[in-house]
Amino acid sequence: MAMVGLFWIAEGDVYVGAKPSGHGPGVRLTPEAVVGLGDGQSRLHLWEDVRDLTVSDVPVRTLMRQVEAVKDLAIGTVLELAMAGGTGLGGEVPPLMRVGVESPDGVHELAAYVAAAAGYSQNETELSRALLSRLTEGQATLETTLATMARWGRTHEGGTPRRSEREELLREWLG
Repeated sequence: MAMVGLFWIAEGDVYVGAKPSGHGPGVRLTPEAVVGLGDGQSRLHLWEDVRDLTVSDVPVRTLMRQVEAVKDLAIGTVLELAMAGGTGLGGEVPPLMRVGVESPDGVHELAAYVAAAAGYSQNETELSRALLSRLTEGQATLETTLATMARWGRTHEGGTPRRSEREELLREWLG
C-alpha cells in the first residue's frame, strides 16, 4: 500500500485519504461508484450521477506541521515505552478531510482521515484535485484512470514513493 497525493492505494483499491479501518470514515473509489465507508456515511454514489468531486480541509505541509508531527510521534513513543503495557495514547485520531460528491440531488459530504501526518504538499494537493475532477469527465476516462491507479497499486511494492515520484505519477494519471 502507498500514498500518492491525496490517494491511498492498497493493492487494487483506491481511497481518498487514508484507508479506513473498523468503523472509521473513508471514501473508496470503485469503477462503479464513490463509496462512503464507516459509521454514518455508508452510501453509494454511482458515477453516472456524480457531477463533481471536491476535497476540502486538506492540511498543507509546512515546516511547523512537520515539526509538530515529529514531536507528537516522539512524545507518544516515550509514553508508550514508559508505561508498562502502553497507555493507548499513541492511537490519536488523525484529522479529517471532507470529500464533496455533487449529484443531481445536491452535494453530499463524506469524511476521510488524512493519511499524511505532516500534511500534503501544495503540488500533490492541486494535482490530486485535478485528478478527482478528471474522474467525473465520463465513463471511459474514469475506467481508464482508476484501472491505471489500481494496476500501479497491485504491482507496486516498497511503500510510499518519494514526493517527486508521487507528483510524476499524478501527472501521468492525469494524462
